[in-house]
This record gives sequence, C-alpha cells and structure tokens, in this order.
Amino acid sequence: MRTLKYFVGIFLALFLLVASPPEFGRENQFFHGYLIPKPIVRVGLLKNLKQATIASSSGMKVYEIGRVYRLLAEEATEVMVKVEREILTEKFTLILAQVQSRTEAEVMASNLQGKLPGPVIMEERNIGADNLYLIKYGEFLTRGQALSFIHELEKTGLKDIWIQRETVSFPEPGQLILQIDHRLVTLSGESDVYFIPGSQQSYLSLNDKPYRGIFVLKRNGKGLSLVNILNLEDYLKGVVPLELSPGTFNSLEALKAQAVAARTYALKNISRNKQLNFDLTDTQSSQVYGGMSVEHPLSNRAVEETAGEVIVYRGELIDALYTSTCGGMTENSENVFSGKPLPYLRATSCFYEKQKEWNLETALGYPSVQVKGRDLLPEVAAILALNIYPLDMDIDYNRPADPEEIISSLEKILSFRKLNLGQIKSEILAGEETVSFRKLARLLVEFFGWQEKSSHFILESEVRFILKNSPNRKELKDGEARTLAYLLQAGIFPGYLGEENLNRPVTRAEFLYVLRKSLFWLDDYFRAGTFITKKGQLLEVEEKTEKKLLKLSDKPVLVRQLEEGRFMARRLTLIGGENIRWLELAGQVVLLEVIYPPNSNALDRNSHFNRWMVRVSREDLEKNVLRYYPALGRLVDVRVLKRGPSNRVVELQLVGTNQTVTVFGLRIKWVLKLRDTLFYVDREFGPEGNISHFVFTGRGWGHGVGLCQVGAYGMGLAGATYKEILAHYYRNTKVEKILEKVSSSQK
Repeated sequence: MRTLKYFVGIFLALFLLVASPPEFGRENQFFHGYLIPKPIVRVGLLKNLKQATIASSSGMKVYEIGRVYRLLAEEATEVMVKVEREILTEKFTLILAQVQSRTEAEVMASNLQGKLPGPVIMEERNIGADNLYLIKYGEFLTRGQALSFIHELEKTGLKDIWIQRETVSFPEPGQLILQIDHRLVTLSGESDVYFIPGSQQSYLSLNDKPYRGIFVLKRNGKGLSLVNILNLEDYLKGVVPLELSPGTFNSLEALKAQAVAARTYALKNISRNKQLNFDLTDTQSSQVYGGMSVEHPLSNRAVEETAGEVIVYRGELIDALYTSTCGGMTENSENVFSGKPLPYLRATSCFYEKQKEWNLETALGYPSVQVKGRDLLPEVAAILALNIYPLDMDIDYNRPADPEEIISSLEKILSFRKLNLGQIKSEILAGEETVSFRKLARLLVEFFGWQEKSSHFILESEVRFILKNSPNRKELKDGEARTLAYLLQAGIFPGYLGEENLNRPVTRAEFLYVLRKSLFWLDDYFRAGTFITKKGQLLEVEEKTEKKLLKLSDKPVLVRQLEEGRFMARRLTLIGGENIRWLELAGQVVLLEVIYPPNSNALDRNSHFNRWMVRVSREDLEKNVLRYYPALGRLVDVRVLKRGPSNRVVELQLVGTNQTVTVFGLRIKWVLKLRDTLFYVDREFGPEGNISHFVFTGRGWGHGVGLCQVGAYGMGLAGATYKEILAHYYRNTKVEKILEKVSSSQK
C-alpha cells in the first residue's frame, strides 16, 4: 500500500510537471500551471549553492518534488534557501505580545495575520493558576536575522518585541532548509524544489535580481544548483545586452546579428551541462546572462524581430562562436580550439567591401593664434565658431586686445551663460588703450560673479605660494592678489603668468584662451555622439541612443583629434562610427570635432581593445606560468613558434631552467594572462643581460573566432543588414527560421 502511495505521488508530480492541455498545443509546456512556451532553456544560476534568497513580485507557489510531492507554500513572498553543514540545534522566534485574555489574544493574532507574511501563532502557557497567551511570529536561523526583522516590524508601529530562542533537532548535517516567509521547512536529501510565479505577469528574483520563468533547486553530484527555466526568446533578452551593449553599440542590425548568433549557440549547446541538470551557465563559459535587470528596449527589439531565426550550414545548426574584438581578422577555429576544422569558422578579414566614405570640407581660412610659440587655435576655436570673438584672417591675434573688443565679447557671452552673471563694469577699463591682466582679472570676477570664490576659496598660504615669483607681488593689494592667485589656481589664467609682468597688455590670443576657460569652466556647450552618415548638408548622428539630423553650416570650423593631439582641418574623411563633438549656433553646426580611432579601416577600429600593450616583469609572468606548468623552473624566455592566418600565435614555447613546454591555441592567452593571442613580444634586459620584462603589443579581445561583435557594429553603421553581417563572419551559412523543428526535437 505504501509503495502504491509513493507511485501515485510521483505520477501526480510528473503529470503536473510536464502535462500540457491539448488546447495549448504542442509548443507549450506547463510547470504546475505556469506556461512556458517552447523551446525551453535551463540556465544554471548558482552551482553548489550554500545560501540564496528568492522572492516574487506577486506571490509564488513552492513545491517539493522527490520521494514525496507536496505544496510547501501557496502564496509565498520570500524564501531563504540554506544548506546547513552542521546539525541545526536552535531557532529564534519573535514574541510580538503577551496577554491574559484568550479573546484578546485571538483578535490580536487575527489582526496581525493580515499584516504579516507567514502564520501568526497564539501559544497558551500555564503560569501557576493563571493562563498567559503569547503572540508568536516567525522562525529564524540566527538571532541577527530575527533582530533585523524586528526593525522592519517597528516601522509598522509594533513595539516591545523580543526574541525567544527555541531548541530544535534536525537529524543530519547537509540538510536543506527553506525559510518560507519566516517559517522553517526542512527537506529530504533527494528532493527538488520548484518556485512558480503566482501569475504569468509576475516574476521571480534571486538575491534581488529579477528573472523571467521559474526557478528549480536541483541536486547533482556537486551539490545544489539553482536553475532558471524559461523560454529561449526570454533568455536571449537577458543575453544580448550583456554580450553586445545596446548603450555603446546601438546599431539594431548588429544587435539582431548578435541575437541570431546567441540563439544558435544556445540551441547548439543545449545539453552541454546535462550532467549538472541544466543546459547552460550564466557566465562566459556559455553566454553571459543577466535576467530582466539587464534588458534594454533596443536589444529586446532585436530579439523579437529575429524570433526563431538561427544560422545553419548544410541544414545543421552551426557552433556560432563570437568574440568581442578581432583586431582586424578572425582566426580558423582549429587554431584556437581543439577539434576538426569547421568550414564556416575560417579566418575572415574584418573589413566591409561596401564601406562608404564621406568628406566634410570648409572654405574657412584659419588664422594664427600663437602663445609662447604654441598654436592655441584648436583650443580656442569654440569661441571663434560661436562668434563670441570674430574669426578673421585679417586680424592679428598676437597683438594686444583693446577694451572695446573685450567688452563686446563679454556682451555676447550673455546669450550663452546665465549662471552667476554679474555686470560688465566697463569703467574698470575707462581710459585704457590696452588691457592688463590685473585689469582683466577685476573685470572677469565682477562679470562672472566670482567675488566670493576669489575671496574665500583660496588660502593665504596658497596666494603667497602662487605669486612668490611674480615681479608684481609687492605692489598687489590683498584682494587683488587673491583674485589673481585664484584665477591662476583655477586654470583660467595661464600658469606662466605667475612669473610674468601682470601689468603688460593681454594679447588677443591670450584673451581667447582666458575666455574659453571662463565660458566652459562650469558648462560644456559641446554635444557629443556618433557619426552615422551624411545626407547633403545634413549629418545623421546618434546622441544618447537617439538618431538626429544636424544641419552643417556653410563654413564650419573643423577639428581633427588624433592620439597626438587636436588639429585644425580643412577636410575630414569619415566612414561611420566615429565619435564626434559639435557646437550649434542658430540651429546649425558651426564647429565639428572628430575623435579619430587608430588610423585603420578595420571594422573594430573603435574598440578600446583594437590595440593594446602589456608590460610585465619576468618574475610576475613566471608566477602565472608556474600555475599551469609547475615543473618548468625559472622562466627564461617566451618564443613564438607558429602563427595562424590572422597572425595570432597558435604555438608558443615557454623556456624554463628545468624544461621547455609548447602551448597551443586558447591556452596561450590564459598562460600569459593576455586579452588575445594576436600579439608580438619585445624583451627588456637588465644590467646583467638577463630578461627583466616582457612587453606584449597586441590587438583584439577574446578568442578571435567567429563573429566579431565590434566589427558587426561597424558593418551595421555602414548600412549592412544583420544577415549580411552573419554571412560575412560565418562562411557559406544561411539564416533560417527553424524554431518548429527545434521545438519538435525537444519534445
């Protein structure tokens, strides 16, 4: 009879687990009444779990499935899961109140029950001839946990709560304990636990991180795993934004390519971790998955618009590997990973044959703006482009500025800056043919409202230190000295003035410098974004994920920013994806600055990891090498033996005092602790002629096989569709919608 009961229990559990009513069709699966459309993915969130907190947005059911089948909670709000390594001997309960009237106790317990999750218990105690009724709540594993909840209860108005320690006896260590709404439940060693959202619209969270689908605690040979079971498309919404950030790489076509690749990879590797009772991990060992908290409207759109689409080669799903930055070319799969060559994962150049180019030109002539032999024009061009000071080839900017020019420029600033503006006290310059730095300092402090800062924001010792070498220090009054020292300290006046005659005239170039620093000190009038394309005199740009069309003025100021610095330009060539800054005046772009990546047309040129360099001491590199090859001895040298078509190192020799070993493929990256295997080695030698440092100059980030994610973004900006992107990186493949076939194979 007992055997029959066990059989019936297990049968009911399995029925509730997998049964699908016919009206929902074969493409749905029910988990205790909760519908998850197929294909279904099981993601291992926690392995060898010790402790976790699971909550629900609107209540959840908790089931124990094993040798027994039982509903542990109907509408739980929070469950703490804990594996106790030692036998549990005590628990802690809260005493909310104690009264002598049974009726009063029943009313109080009933009222509190409606306010608290979990049962409120009334306990009767005999004390001599009298009865005492205790109102008890909760079962806590530690006193600290109970104390923490007391603070929450006190916020609701409950007072005078105390903690009661109670002795318990759980039979064995390693026991799985659930604290369901502050009620302790122990489970047998063979049980699985299902956490089911209360409705299709609600969701679960793990340690305050929300997820779609359901959770299951599964046992395996390595302990407990918490598994997130959900629909494949919902899973991808938590994968795509972490693998290719829509905030940084906001090309819809690139994100769609990433979605199709991620979907294909998931289905191809669906049973990769079946021995652990789940399919995929949430880390880079499978694909990075972050649940609902990482979802983004643009990446969600990419998933939805490619729903069910996968990449196939000769009718079979491909192993859709992808890498962050390929450094200009991807590598043959067999040179990085062990196994046979895959015809669709071949070395591929990260270039786009249909790459367009746009030229921006200006008819402006650029004057010479020199200070101390330094060309200041790129730095002060903003003031000229905004017409605060005239840009004119006939003006000698190295001559002294006259008072009328300075007053006129300050008047124009009034239309740009409103913060703390004072008055233009032109009387300060009355009767002057030129303007000294001492006079200019007074004028600026009055105009920008810096009186209080210049009086109180700088210390007397700092004033003396800054002006100690000034030839004017003895003739400066205290307030005047503070003003000048403050402007020098803030960088508004150029630093060399601390040692020069402050009575000399301010040149136009120097005034432009001071004006640029003053105007942009607290407010940056530049806007920033990404250049996409040019349509006539209109520039299509992306600013904070929003696409905009900007009208370029007839004579814009053009600036080119390179690694070496910023330079004026008569002509700029763009191919899309460049970071830009611009200034607008009267609805037109009057200054455009292009921040150029390294001089390359590689699609991943905008990645921070397109080029990199690592300098490491021989001793530090040796420490990492010995983790893999402890018998190597002292590291003597690192030698490249063989490179692949992308110039990645595919065979590396490590020379030690005890032995020499050869390292292959991806392991090279781990052993040397580098971003990629596309690198070259330089050596620095110490005074005794021994290698002191290794310098690795490299390109790329990742394993370098398959889709280049930053390259996909570059293709998307250049106008390629997601199918063109996938066809470029995965040779001779097709994108097909075979969701139905995959779903049937999962049944």
